[in-house]
Amino acid sequence: MNSKASYLYSPRSIFPAAGFTLIYFVLSFILIGFKTDQLWLSLIFNVFYFLSENTRKFIIGFSIFIVYWIIFDYMKAIPNYKINSVHIQDLYNAEKYLFGIQTQEGVITPNEYWKLNHNSFLDVLTGVFYLCWIPVPLAFATWLFFKNKLLFLQFSLSFVFINFIGFVIYYIYPAAPPWYIQQYGVDFIPGTPGNTAGLSRFDVYFHVSVFKNLYAKSSNVFAAMPSLHSSYPLLVLYYGIKNKAGLINVIFAIVMGGIWFAAVYTSHHYILDVLAGIACAVLGIILFNRVLLRSKGFVNFINKYLEKIS
Repeated sequence: MNSKASYLYSPRSIFPAAGFTLIYFVLSFILIGFKTDQLWLSLIFNVFYFLSENTRKFIIGFSIFIVYWIIFDYMKAIPNYKINSVHIQDLYNAEKYLFGIQTQEGVITPNEYWKLNHNSFLDVLTGVFYLCWIPVPLAFATWLFFKNKLLFLQFSLSFVFINFIGFVIYYIYPAAPPWYIQQYGVDFIPGTPGNTAGLSRFDVYFHVSVFKNLYAKSSNVFAAMPSLHSSYPLLVLYYGIKNKAGLINVIFAIVMGGIWFAAVYTSHHYILDVLAGIACAVLGIILFNRVLLRSKGFVNFINKYLEKIS
């Protein structure tokens, strides 16, 4: 066995990976029960970890996103509506007051307007944009990993940091999405399942179940404020500009605007949710740059992490 193989399959490598995998399975079973997604995540991690030295560095780098996903998934264990009251009618009324559209039947929200005035072109276009909310950040992160690992770490850690800000707000201010009040009214119904809302029209148009399958796995439907879907593309554009990505930043800007519009068009978020998501991203970027990156301990953590993936 050569030195690289010895390194990949040494007890020092095997035991941590096996230990983390076992802890993940046990903790997941206790908190949220067994799901096949857990097997796939563990399989992907271990295959990349033991396949080669380069794939190990890659998956160690992307473990930042794995941690984010696990925490997001574990939010099912303690739904935010068990911590604070869910905002339904007050958020709806605020949206109508600030952004209401006058019609012959009275003032309606932008969500209600687009529900009444949707068309196949926008159904498809908004569905395509909404499918970008995770693939685009991950694809951008992959590009950064091979181009600029320091910027990759800063982007990845900023991404998780912004999510943590959003998660805290979810528990402080549980909020129902627009589709909830359209379907259930203003009464709170705990344990309400995820809903595709306007994105169902994309599924129907193409005779697929893409969004149906995605929203069936929703961690909590009462987490509309802020719209983290709206935070991610702004973060991507910021780091795209920071990395001088050129014309690709135009694509990032188009995707960003498309996701913001799609969030409202499909009744998944109010304009207020989108604005809160934008504010969340701006706040996260400012705090990350002006607080975390000025902390010696955090900078040392980044430098040590950089050594592991370089």
